[in-house]
Parts: sequence; C-alpha cells; structure tokens
Amino acid sequence: MSQSLNEVDGKGYWAAVLRLTISLLVIWFAVSYGAGILLRDVLDNVSIGGAPLGFWFAQQGAIYVFVGLIFYYCHAMNKLEQKFGVKG
Repeated sequence: MSQSLNEVDGKGYWAAVLRLTISLLVIWFAVSYGAGILLRDVLDNVSIGGAPLGFWFAQQGAIYVFVGLIFYYCHAMNKLEQKFGVKG
C-alpha cells in the first residue's frame, strides 16, 4: 500500500508532537525546578554579574530557557509539519 502525498500519517504525527512536547517540558522542568531549587546550593558557588548562579536560574535563567524552548518548538513543529505533510 502506498501513501499519496495528500494523506497524513496522523498517528505518527501526533506521536512525534507528543514526544517533542514532553521532552521540552522535561527540559524546562529540569532547568526551573532542578537548577532553581534542587541544585541551588551547588550552583550558588558560581556567580553571574554578582548574583549567585542558583538565584539567577530561579529568577531569570528559567525564563530565558523557556523562551528559547518556545523558539525551538516553533522550528521543530515546522519541520514535523513538513515531514508529515500537515498544513499549519
């Protein structure tokens, strides 16, 4: 059975989207909770601009990572839509 160009592999597409979304959420959680809370004491031994690194991650770093993940998500979704033939 061959698949025409107009047919979309719905299950494959949604599996890829879920895999991407879950992996990015895990990264965001690891950075915001892990670096900002769990590893704060270890990271506080290093400073950025006079502020301890653990404090910086808790206050600003997690937000910067989140914004970066948004841009990556947009880029990765465009690639997935092209790969699976989904029109966005």
